[in-house]
Order: sequence, then structure tokens, then C-alpha cells
Amino acid sequence: MKKIALFLVVGLITLLLFSTAAAQPSSYDSGFQVQNLSATDDANVVITYYNKDGSVDTTVSATIAADSSTTFFPIGASVGFDGSVVISSDQEIAAITNVLGDGFDFGASYGGFSAGAGSVNLPLIMKDNYYYSTWFNVQNAGSADTTVTVTYGGTSCTETATIEPGAAATFDQATNTCLASGFVGAATVTADSGGSIVATVIETGVSTLYAYNGFTGSSMEPVMPLVQANNVGYQTGIQIQNTGGSSTSVTVSYTPAGTGTACTETQTIAAGQSETFALYAMSLPGSTSSTCTFGQHFIGSGSVTGNSTSQGLVAIVNQTDFIDKGSAYNAFDPASATTSLVMPLIMDQNYGYFTGFNVQNSDTSTIDLTCTFSGQPSTFDVTATLAPGEAVNHLQYDWLPDYYVGSATCTADGNILGVVNELNYASGDQLFTYEAFNQ
Repeated sequence: MKKIALFLVVGLITLLLFSTAAAQPSSYDSGFQVQNLSATDDANVVITYYNKDGSVDTTVSATIAADSSTTFFPIGASVGFDGSVVISSDQEIAAITNVLGDGFDFGASYGGFSAGAGSVNLPLIMKDNYYYSTWFNVQNAGSADTTVTVTYGGTSCTETATIEPGAAATFDQATNTCLASGFVGAATVTADSGGSIVATVIETGVSTLYAYNGFTGSSMEPVMPLVQANNVGYQTGIQIQNTGGSSTSVTVSYTPAGTGTACTETQTIAAGQSETFALYAMSLPGSTSSTCTFGQHFIGSGSVTGNSTSQGLVAIVNQTDFIDKGSAYNAFDPASATTSLVMPLIMDQNYGYFTGFNVQNSDTSTIDLTCTFSGQPSTFDVTATLAPGEAVNHLQYDWLPDYYVGSATCTADGNILGVVNELNYASGDQLFTYEAFNQ
């Protein structure tokens, strides 16, 4: 069967930002990494670039060797391209996109989609929130035109657009006159009957850029493989959205990966709205019901362990040093965990970039984990024994050969989930995060 990966690509587009933060990006570019998940067969891929009106900008063909990945940068579309991408392949593939703002001054990362849904939830939407605003693209993953409606939680504000198959529409909160300045909340995007959509959100700050994917499903107990606080200046904020119809009391349990103390935090989330976890419990002054030690150095993971009325939840995790680096990733539904996952892009001293990953045990019993790196002998393997909810934290900095660019695969005798950080210590927003792909 033909396999299709869907995701959004922005290329050299100019935004009209309704903000006084002049340092926010004025233009965007992107590149993407595609990994062939077959261990035996080459993948023949066709990359189709769609303009916003549904017309095809260009089509590119490529072959990716078995168990290997290929980088597409520049992406191969026309100069000034502003649209979306569909990748078709005769083998299973995974893809991530790195988004760049104003050259290499800003950076963010997100994963590709394998399918769409009739509605998408967006846990964190902002307008002029201490100079932070969001915008997002909604892509039509179906085969017919679809009309989408955006509703913003806790407001009467809505937006609509009709989108051609494969194409995408942009919704910019900075220019949305219905939303009040300072708005922080959630949004839901719904397609008309039979429609199938996906969405990616871009968060823009004075000096940082974040990206995360909209959720096409929910979980009563989402998990977060990487949570850090007071870690060489880095902090974490988790935004959890209640997608159900009733208010619910949510408890998050934090488990250290060798640094910090286990603790919990509880908040009530109204239907259709979202609340911030971790940030005020661990790092910044604010009101929160928590057993965490404020100001403590913490590196570990998080899991929702309480949900009083069993509502569907989705969450994203933002990481920042509050200076010039920030990134985001999607929390996981533990039901999506498997015994194997792949990370399409792993680096060590690649023009200053290196990666680090957290892989979390999502089972209810202790598991043994092994992670291997493509093209490297077993002396570079990463092994760990993980208790339920625990994660292994591993930096590739000076671990692999200099200039290494490849991929990694983790396997376990239980179910696992993971995320990858890409970092360059140089000035500017050189931090990217993406979710590992379960097999």
C-alpha cells in the first residue's frame, strides 16, 4: 500500500505582526528530514508542494536508502513558496521539519503527519502575551474541498476558511481583531462533514520561535518524556487543554531522571480551556497547588496521574532559557507507545549542533532499554533500566564522532516514548525539539 506523510512547510513568507516586538521573525524558511523506516528496501518518494490555492508549485522525486534518512534543504520549491507538502512513498517513512526565521536567527521543529481527522485541538494560542503571539496553518488531508471553523476557548471568537485538498490556510492571532490583547488560551479547529485536517502552530516571541502539532485525538492521561527546571537556565511550561465537555481536576506527577525530587501538581481545567503546569510549580513565582520544591534543579519526565471527571486531555511542552532559545513538543497518548521508536535526526558537533534525547517508560512495570545509532558500533549504544514513568536523559555532545549526522533507534521489552532536542550554543534561537516516531 502506498504510504503518505502529510505536513506543513513555510518557505520565505512575510508576516504582518500586530506587535511592538520588532525582533520577531519577518520571514521564514524550512527544511525537512525524511527517514525510510524499512530495514531492507529503498523508499521511492514523491514530494508534492501545494500553494495555498490548491495548485501544485512543483513535484520532486527521490530515493532514500533502507534504514537511512535524507535532508531536503533547500526544500526544492519555487523561491517565495508559501504552502504545504505531501510526501508519498512505497515504504513506511517518518519526517520532521525545521522552521527557520530571519535566516538562522530563530528555529523550531515539528513532526510530519500520517493522517488527518475531523477536528484538531490546539492547547496554547496567544495574542500579544508579553510579546508572544501565535499563528497556525491548517492543511486539508482529504481528497475534497473542506471548510474549517476555528473556535477560541472562553471567547465568542470564530474564523472560517475553505481549503483545497493538500493545501493549507493560515490563521494569524496577532491580526485577529476579535481576540483581546493578552489572550492566552486554547482553540479547536473543526472541518465540515467528512473533512480531514491537520494543523501546526508557530509561537513567536521577541527572540524565540516554537512549533507544535495540533492534536487529532486525546488521552485521559498524557505523558511528557522531558521536563526540566532550573537546568542551566532552562525552564519548562506544560499547557494542558481539556477537550471534554465538563471541568476536571488534573494532577501531573513529575519523575526525576537522576536530577531532582519526585513531586505532583494539581489544577482544575474548565471545558475547552487550558492551564499552565510545571512553570509556576518549579521555576517562576505564581499560584499553584504543588508538592514540588520551588527553584530545584530538575531533569526528568511528567505524567498525568489524576483526571477527576475522565475528560479527554491534550498538552504541549515549551522549553526556554528566557533569553534567546526556546522550543516545543507534543505530549503523548500513552496508548501510542510501542516497544520501538526511531529518531530521524541525531547529531554531534555538526557545525556546532548536537542532540539529546529523553526516552520514557510508559508501562506499569520496569523495563530494559537499548538505543543504537546508525553507522556506529555497539560501543556507542545507550542502555538503561527504567521504572514506570521514568525516562533516560542522554546528550550526544562529544559522545559520537564529530560532525556525525544520522539517526537512532531505541528498543525495549516494554512500551516507550521519546523526544529529541537539537541545540547549538551559539547566540540566537538555536534550539529545536521533535517527537520520536514509534514503530
